[in-house]
Amino acid sequence: MNKPPGIDLVERARALAPLIARDADEIERTRRLTSAVTQALIENGLYRALLPKSFGGIEASLEAFMQMQEEIAKADASTAWCLGQCSVCAMTAAYLDPDAANEIFNVAPGILAWGAINHEVQAVPGGYKASARWDFASGSRQASWLGAHVRVVEADGTPRRKPDGSPEIRTILFPVTSATMYDVWEVIGLRGTGTDSYSVDNLFIPEKFAALRDEPQARRENGPLYKLSTNMVFGMGFAATSLGVARATLDAAIDLARAKTPQAQKPMRDNNAVQGLIGRTEASLRAARAYLYATAAEVWRDLSRGEATTEAHRIALRIATTWTIHQSAAVVDTAYHMAGATAVFNANKFERRFRDMHAIAQQIQGRDAHYEDAGKAILSGNLDTPPTMR
Repeated sequence: MNKPPGIDLVERARALAPLIARDADEIERTRRLTSAVTQALIENGLYRALLPKSFGGIEASLEAFMQMQEEIAKADASTAWCLGQCSVCAMTAAYLDPDAANEIFNVAPGILAWGAINHEVQAVPGGYKASARWDFASGSRQASWLGAHVRVVEADGTPRRKPDGSPEIRTILFPVTSATMYDVWEVIGLRGTGTDSYSVDNLFIPEKFAALRDEPQARRENGPLYKLSTNMVFGMGFAATSLGVARATLDAAIDLARAKTPQAQKPMRDNNAVQGLIGRTEASLRAARAYLYATAAEVWRDLSRGEATTEAHRIALRIATTWTIHQSAAVVDTAYHMAGATAVFNANKFERRFRDMHAIAQQIQGRDAHYEDAGKAILSGNLDTPPTMR
């Protein structure tokens, strides 16, 4: 049986887990990945998981990418979050002029990070001018390049529009050294991601560094990975990250239950209530993982045999990612409460995983509004049968 493309990424990720777990406290304390962890991720090619093969990347399958995220997240959620964010950013190479892509991704360290969609750039001869500030740039403390998703306005100030009338959005890319960074990431969870803010002032962006990201007509790569939007892959990566956090938290609760005897009570492992709770929680986690991976496999199968990405694919991925994140949070909550007072001590890592998981659930990929989007599409009657229901 052939391994999915990039499956050795999972083996590499698993091999790096002890290093990442060892440095997790320092990552939390300093709010950035350690140099040892960053270098190990680079040397093992994990940041290049989704970079096209034409630029020396791995161009991994969706499944392999997700498994990589799970393994890293078991060791440290912040490391997985940064890796997932920057790996997906590298998909932009599929829409770039080759010279620009090589300059960004094939000059060490070759890491790109970006923040939320906001603001606009003005078209000028040869490119664009930007003056703005953006937030939520996870992984920016390891990055050599930054990006920003912006609306385009013409020289006279009128919005540039696509043929369907919607605003043209470009992803502008520029060296970190061109930006001013703001250390603002003081949060309860995912502290090590260094999800800072950044700004530029009257910065000229050459045309070749302004990608029409996720626009099929601008795509230069034909592999199934690049038929997916970066937003879809972000969702699957972050859902897989949540599974890794949930798995590690539940495993820690199981280990605790095997060894702990509360005062004046019988051992936890002999408590029927604890046994039943572990069984039900294990089932919930396995169900969430199976659903997420089955959805990914069905969509990947369709794309691999030449089909285009459809609205049915988008909805299937969207509800799978959102539900998986919510289920993972429920698993973490159960494991945390099962651990009792033990969970509040830093040495046991329950509290950090609890905080990290709830930081993940607060992100855009975990919003309840995604269910409304899916329900609207389903009720429209115009949606093909989702891939996982065929």
